Amino acid sequence: MSTLRVYAAIVAGTLCAAGAAWPQATSTGSGQAYPAKVVRVIVPFPPGGANDIVARLLLPRLAEQMGQQFVLENRVGAGGTIGTTFVAQSRPDGYTLLVNSVASHVSNPHLYRKLPYDALADFAGITPLTRLAAVLTVHPSMPTRTVTAFIALAKKRPKEVLVGHAGTGSFIHLNAVLLEAMAGIQITQVPFKGGGPAVVGLMSGETNAMVVGVGDIIEYIRANRARPLGVTSLERLTQLPGVPPIAETIPGYESVTWVSLFGPAGTPRSIIDQLNAEVGNALRDPAIASKLANLTYDPVHRPAEALNQRMKADYERIGKLFRQSGVILN
Repeated sequence: MSTLRVYAAIVAGTLCAAGAAWPQATSTGSGQAYPAKVVRVIVPFPPGGANDIVARLLLPRLAEQMGQQFVLENRVGAGGTIGTTFVAQSRPDGYTLLVNSVASHVSNPHLYRKLPYDALADFAGITPLTRLAAVLTVHPSMPTRTVTAFIALAKKRPKEVLVGHAGTGSFIHLNAVLLEAMAGIQITQVPFKGGGPAVVGLMSGETNAMVVGVGDIIEYIRANRARPLGVTSLERLTQLPGVPPIAETIPGYESVTWVSLFGPAGTPRSIIDQLNAEVGNALRDPAIASKLANLTYDPVHRPAEALNQRMKADYERIGKLFRQSGVILN
Protein backbone atom coordinates (compact mmCIF):
# COMPACT_ATOMS: atom_id res chain seq x y z
CA MET A 1 0.00 0.00 0.00
CA SER A 2 1.43 3.40 -0.97
CA THR A 3 2.01 6.27 1.44
CA LEU A 4 -0.82 8.23 -0.15
CA ARG A 5 -3.17 5.25 0.11
CA VAL A 6 -2.28 4.87 3.77
CA TYR A 7 -2.94 8.56 4.17
CA ALA A 8 -6.31 8.27 2.44
CA ALA A 9 -7.30 5.31 4.60
CA ILE A 10 -6.47 7.26 7.74
CA VAL A 11 -8.62 10.18 6.64
CA ALA A 12 -11.54 7.93 5.73
CA GLY A 13 -11.30 6.01 8.99
CA THR A 14 -11.01 8.94 11.35
CA LEU A 15 -13.26 11.71 10.06
CA CYS A 16 -16.28 12.05 12.34
CA ALA A 17 -18.92 14.56 13.30
CA ALA A 18 -18.23 16.90 16.20
CA GLY A 19 -19.85 15.80 19.44
CA ALA A 20 -21.14 17.67 22.45
CA ALA A 21 -19.15 20.53 23.90
CA TRP A 22 -16.51 19.57 26.48
CA PRO A 23 -17.86 20.45 29.92
CA GLN A 24 -14.91 22.43 31.29
CA ALA A 25 -14.40 24.86 28.43
CA THR A 26 -12.25 27.96 28.72
CA SER A 27 -13.92 31.34 28.44
CA THR A 28 -12.71 33.57 25.59
CA GLY A 29 -12.34 37.33 25.80
CA SER A 30 -15.92 37.69 24.53
CA GLY A 31 -17.20 35.53 27.36
CA GLN A 32 -17.90 32.57 25.06
CA ALA A 33 -16.50 29.15 25.86
CA TYR A 34 -13.41 28.13 23.87
CA PRO A 35 -13.61 27.01 21.15
CA ALA A 36 -16.56 29.13 20.05
CA LYS A 37 -15.77 28.79 16.32
CA VAL A 38 -13.79 26.64 13.89
CA VAL A 39 -10.14 26.10 14.80
CA ARG A 40 -7.73 26.17 11.86
CA VAL A 41 -4.70 23.88 12.14
CA ILE A 42 -1.81 24.53 9.75
CA VAL A 43 0.54 21.82 8.52
CA PRO A 44 3.35 23.54 6.59
CA PHE A 45 4.06 20.51 4.37
CA PRO A 46 2.06 18.58 1.73
CA PRO A 47 -0.26 15.68 2.57
CA GLY A 48 1.29 12.29 3.19
CA GLY A 49 4.08 13.23 5.62
CA ALA A 50 4.28 12.56 9.34
CA ASN A 51 2.95 15.95 10.49
CA ASP A 52 -0.06 15.67 8.19
CA ILE A 53 -0.87 12.05 9.08
CA VAL A 54 -0.66 12.64 12.84
CA ALA A 55 -2.82 15.76 12.57
CA ARG A 56 -5.50 13.96 10.57
CA LEU A 57 -5.64 11.20 13.14
CA LEU A 58 -6.03 13.50 16.12
CA LEU A 59 -8.11 16.44 14.90
CA PRO A 60 -11.41 14.57 14.47
CA ARG A 61 -11.09 13.28 18.05
CA LEU A 62 -10.39 16.80 19.35
CA ALA A 63 -13.46 18.02 17.47
CA GLU A 64 -15.54 15.28 19.08
CA GLN A 65 -14.25 16.07 22.55
CA MET A 66 -14.45 19.85 22.31
CA GLY A 67 -17.64 20.28 20.29
CA GLN A 68 -16.11 22.34 17.49
CA GLN A 69 -14.52 21.67 14.11
CA PHE A 70 -10.72 21.48 13.81
CA VAL A 71 -9.93 22.03 10.13
CA LEU A 72 -6.54 21.05 8.73
CA GLU A 73 -4.93 23.27 6.09
CA ASN A 74 -1.72 22.40 4.23
CA ARG A 75 0.12 25.69 3.64
CA VAL A 76 3.26 24.53 1.89
CA GLY A 77 6.43 26.03 0.48
CA ALA A 78 9.91 27.31 1.34
CA GLY A 79 10.82 24.39 3.57
CA GLY A 80 7.79 24.90 5.78
CA THR A 81 8.36 28.62 6.36
CA ILE A 82 5.21 29.80 4.55
CA GLY A 83 2.78 27.95 6.79
CA THR A 84 4.86 28.60 9.88
CA THR A 85 4.96 32.33 9.13
CA PHE A 86 1.19 32.38 8.74
CA VAL A 87 0.73 30.99 12.24
CA ALA A 88 3.35 33.30 13.76
CA GLN A 89 1.49 36.31 12.36
CA SER A 90 -1.99 35.09 13.37
CA ARG A 91 -3.97 36.36 16.35
CA PRO A 92 -2.97 34.48 19.51
CA ASP A 93 -6.53 33.47 20.34
CA GLY A 94 -6.33 29.69 19.97
CA TYR A 95 -8.06 29.61 16.57
CA THR A 96 -4.93 29.21 14.43
CA LEU A 97 -2.54 26.43 15.42
CA LEU A 98 0.52 24.72 13.91
CA VAL A 99 1.50 21.04 13.71
CA ASN A 100 5.18 20.54 12.94
CA SER A 101 8.12 18.50 14.15
CA VAL A 102 10.32 20.25 16.69
CA ALA A 103 13.44 19.67 14.59
CA SER A 104 11.93 21.13 11.43
CA HIS A 105 10.46 24.03 13.36
CA VAL A 106 13.77 25.28 14.72
CA SER A 107 16.04 24.40 11.80
CA ASN A 108 15.01 27.15 9.39
CA PRO A 109 16.53 30.03 11.41
CA HIS A 110 19.91 28.41 10.75
CA LEU A 111 19.24 28.09 7.00
CA TYR A 112 17.64 31.38 5.97
CA ARG A 113 19.34 34.73 6.41
CA LYS A 114 16.04 36.47 6.99
CA LEU A 115 12.86 34.96 8.34
CA PRO A 116 9.66 36.86 9.15
CA TYR A 117 9.43 35.03 12.47
CA ASP A 118 11.54 33.98 15.46
CA ALA A 119 11.16 30.23 15.96
CA LEU A 120 11.51 30.52 19.73
CA ALA A 121 10.00 33.89 20.57
CA ASP A 122 7.00 33.92 18.21
CA PHE A 123 5.44 30.61 19.22
CA ALA A 124 3.91 29.02 22.28
CA GLY A 125 4.46 25.30 22.61
CA ILE A 126 1.23 23.49 23.54
CA THR A 127 2.17 19.81 23.67
CA PRO A 128 4.07 17.11 21.83
CA LEU A 129 1.87 14.66 19.94
CA THR A 130 4.09 11.79 18.89
CA ARG A 131 7.72 10.72 18.91
CA LEU A 132 9.16 10.31 15.44
CA ALA A 133 12.13 8.11 14.57
CA ALA A 134 13.47 7.49 11.09
CA VAL A 135 15.08 4.70 9.13
CA LEU A 136 17.87 4.69 6.55
CA THR A 137 16.15 3.07 3.59
CA VAL A 138 17.43 2.25 0.10
CA HIS A 139 15.80 1.39 -3.20
CA PRO A 140 15.84 -2.38 -3.84
CA SER A 141 18.19 -1.87 -6.79
CA MET A 142 20.92 -0.73 -4.40
CA PRO A 143 23.44 -3.49 -3.56
CA THR A 144 23.77 -2.44 0.07
CA ARG A 145 22.10 -4.44 2.86
CA THR A 146 23.78 -2.92 5.93
CA VAL A 147 24.74 0.53 7.15
CA THR A 148 28.40 -0.49 6.89
CA ALA A 149 27.96 -1.43 3.24
CA PHE A 150 26.10 1.81 2.53
CA ILE A 151 28.94 3.87 4.01
CA ALA A 152 31.52 1.89 2.05
CA LEU A 153 29.65 2.45 -1.20
CA ALA A 154 29.27 6.19 -0.51
CA LYS A 155 33.00 6.46 0.19
CA LYS A 156 33.85 4.54 -2.97
CA ARG A 157 31.52 6.70 -5.08
CA PRO A 158 31.56 10.23 -3.56
CA LYS A 159 28.52 12.36 -4.45
CA GLU A 160 27.02 9.57 -6.59
CA VAL A 161 24.53 8.27 -4.03
CA LEU A 162 21.35 10.36 -4.31
CA VAL A 163 19.58 10.83 -0.98
CA GLY A 164 16.12 12.39 -1.03
CA HIS A 165 14.59 14.53 1.67
CA ALA A 166 11.46 16.57 2.40
CA GLY A 167 13.02 19.99 1.85
CA THR A 168 15.95 21.83 3.35
CA GLY A 169 15.59 22.01 7.10
CA SER A 170 13.08 19.16 7.35
CA PHE A 171 13.56 16.33 9.83
CA ILE A 172 14.44 14.01 6.94
CA HIS A 173 17.06 16.50 5.74
CA LEU A 174 18.55 16.79 9.23
CA ASN A 175 18.88 13.02 9.46
CA ALA A 176 20.84 12.90 6.21
CA VAL A 177 23.09 15.82 7.19
CA LEU A 178 23.91 14.06 10.46
CA LEU A 179 24.62 10.78 8.67
CA GLU A 180 26.91 12.46 6.17
CA ALA A 181 28.82 14.30 8.89
CA MET A 182 29.23 11.41 11.31
CA ALA A 183 29.97 8.74 8.68
CA GLY A 184 32.48 10.93 6.86
CA ILE A 185 30.81 10.42 3.49
CA GLN A 186 29.82 12.68 0.60
CA ILE A 187 26.32 12.22 -0.81
CA THR A 188 24.14 14.29 -3.08
CA GLN A 189 20.98 15.41 -1.32
CA VAL A 190 17.86 15.83 -3.44
CA PRO A 191 15.10 18.06 -2.01
CA PHE A 192 11.41 17.37 -2.58
CA LYS A 193 8.33 19.35 -1.54
CA GLY A 194 7.48 17.18 1.45
CA GLY A 195 7.96 13.69 2.83
CA GLY A 196 5.27 12.10 0.65
CA PRO A 197 6.79 13.30 -2.65
CA ALA A 198 10.26 12.31 -1.43
CA VAL A 199 9.09 8.75 -0.78
CA VAL A 200 7.56 8.64 -4.27
CA GLY A 201 10.95 9.75 -5.61
CA LEU A 202 12.65 6.85 -3.86
CA MET A 203 10.07 4.32 -5.05
CA SER A 204 10.46 5.47 -8.66
CA GLY A 205 14.23 5.17 -8.50
CA GLU A 206 14.75 8.90 -8.88
CA THR A 207 16.83 8.72 -5.69
CA ASN A 208 18.79 5.87 -4.12
CA ALA A 209 18.13 6.35 -0.42
CA MET A 210 16.40 8.33 2.34
CA VAL A 211 16.63 8.66 6.12
CA VAL A 212 12.87 8.92 6.36
CA GLY A 213 10.27 8.84 9.11
CA VAL A 214 9.37 5.20 9.74
CA GLY A 215 5.65 5.81 9.33
CA ASP A 216 6.20 7.36 5.90
CA ILE A 217 7.96 4.28 4.49
CA ILE A 218 6.90 1.23 6.50
CA GLU A 219 4.21 0.04 4.07
CA TYR A 220 6.78 -0.03 1.28
CA ILE A 221 9.20 -1.91 3.55
CA ARG A 222 6.51 -4.47 4.39
CA ALA A 223 5.83 -4.88 0.66
CA ASN A 224 9.58 -5.39 -0.03
CA ARG A 225 9.61 -2.31 -2.21
CA ALA A 226 12.18 -0.58 0.03
CA ARG A 227 15.05 -2.02 2.07
CA PRO A 228 15.68 -0.74 5.63
CA LEU A 229 19.28 -0.61 6.83
CA GLY A 230 19.22 1.14 10.21
CA VAL A 231 16.96 3.16 12.50
CA THR A 232 17.84 6.56 13.93
CA SER A 233 16.79 5.73 17.49
CA LEU A 234 19.22 4.19 19.97
CA GLU A 235 16.96 1.18 20.42
CA ARG A 236 15.33 -1.18 17.96
CA LEU A 237 11.74 -0.38 17.07
CA THR A 238 8.90 -2.79 17.74
CA GLN A 239 7.62 -2.39 14.20
CA LEU A 240 11.05 -3.09 12.65
CA PRO A 241 12.63 -5.54 15.10
CA GLY A 242 15.14 -6.86 12.59
CA VAL A 243 16.58 -3.43 11.78
CA PRO A 244 19.50 -2.35 14.00
CA PRO A 245 20.15 1.21 15.17
CA ILE A 246 22.52 3.21 12.98
CA ALA A 247 24.39 3.86 16.24
CA GLU A 248 25.62 0.26 16.23
CA THR A 249 27.71 1.22 13.19
CA ILE A 250 28.20 4.95 13.90
CA PRO A 251 28.55 5.35 17.69
CA GLY A 252 26.58 8.33 18.95
CA TYR A 253 24.27 8.64 15.96
CA GLU A 254 20.75 9.46 17.11
CA SER A 255 17.98 11.50 15.53
CA VAL A 256 14.44 11.54 16.91
CA THR A 257 11.97 14.39 17.14
CA TRP A 258 8.50 15.23 18.39
CA VAL A 259 5.60 16.05 16.11
CA SER A 260 4.05 18.83 18.18
CA LEU A 261 1.26 21.37 18.47
CA PHE A 262 2.07 25.09 18.63
CA GLY A 263 0.18 28.36 18.84
CA PRO A 264 1.30 31.94 18.25
CA ALA A 265 3.16 33.61 21.12
CA GLY A 266 0.71 35.24 23.48
CA THR A 267 -1.88 32.47 23.30
CA PRO A 268 -3.68 32.59 26.66
CA ARG A 269 -2.36 30.11 29.18
CA SER A 270 -5.89 28.88 29.86
CA ILE A 271 -6.27 27.85 26.21
CA ILE A 272 -2.83 26.21 26.15
CA ASP A 273 -3.71 24.19 29.25
CA GLN A 274 -7.10 23.19 27.84
CA LEU A 275 -5.66 22.05 24.51
CA ASN A 276 -2.85 20.21 26.30
CA ALA A 277 -5.36 18.29 28.42
CA GLU A 278 -7.61 17.50 25.46
CA VAL A 279 -4.70 16.18 23.39
CA GLY A 280 -3.71 13.99 26.33
CA ASN A 281 -7.22 12.54 26.44
CA ALA A 282 -7.17 11.88 22.71
CA LEU A 283 -3.76 10.17 22.79
CA ARG A 284 -4.92 7.85 25.58
CA ASP A 285 -7.86 6.65 23.50
CA PRO A 286 -7.15 3.01 22.55
CA ALA A 287 -8.36 3.48 18.96
CA ILE A 288 -6.05 6.46 18.40
CA ALA A 289 -3.13 4.73 20.11
CA SER A 290 -3.61 1.63 17.95
CA LYS A 291 -3.64 3.63 14.70
CA LEU A 292 -0.52 5.53 15.73
CA ALA A 293 1.23 2.29 16.66
CA ASN A 294 0.42 0.75 13.29
CA LEU A 295 2.21 3.69 11.69
CA THR A 296 5.12 3.46 14.19
CA TYR A 297 4.28 6.77 15.88
CA ASP A 298 4.67 6.67 19.66
CA PRO A 299 2.17 8.93 21.48
CA VAL A 300 3.91 11.61 23.55
CA HIS A 301 2.06 13.92 25.93
CA ARG A 302 4.09 16.40 27.97
CA PRO A 303 3.49 19.78 29.65
CA ALA A 304 3.92 22.86 27.47
CA GLU A 305 7.12 23.71 29.35
CA ALA A 306 8.73 20.44 28.26
CA LEU A 307 8.02 21.23 24.61
CA ASN A 308 9.47 24.73 24.93
CA GLN A 309 12.60 23.32 26.57
CA ARG A 310 12.97 20.76 23.78
CA MET A 311 12.70 23.53 21.18
CA LYS A 312 15.52 25.46 22.81
CA ALA A 313 17.75 22.39 23.07
CA ASP A 314 17.15 21.38 19.45
CA TYR A 315 17.72 24.96 18.30
CA GLU A 316 21.25 24.86 19.71
CA ARG A 317 21.98 21.30 18.59
CA ILE A 318 20.80 21.82 15.01
CA GLY A 319 22.58 25.15 14.68
CA LYS A 320 25.84 23.51 15.72
CA LEU A 321 25.31 20.62 13.30
CA PHE A 322 24.65 22.94 10.36
CA ARG A 323 27.67 25.11 11.15
CA GLN A 324 29.98 22.11 11.43
CA SER A 325 28.59 20.51 8.29
CA GLY A 326 28.76 23.66 6.19
CA VAL A 327 25.09 23.69 5.28
CA ILE A 328 24.66 26.77 3.09
CA LEU A 329 22.18 29.48 4.08
CA ASN A 330 19.65 30.60 1.50
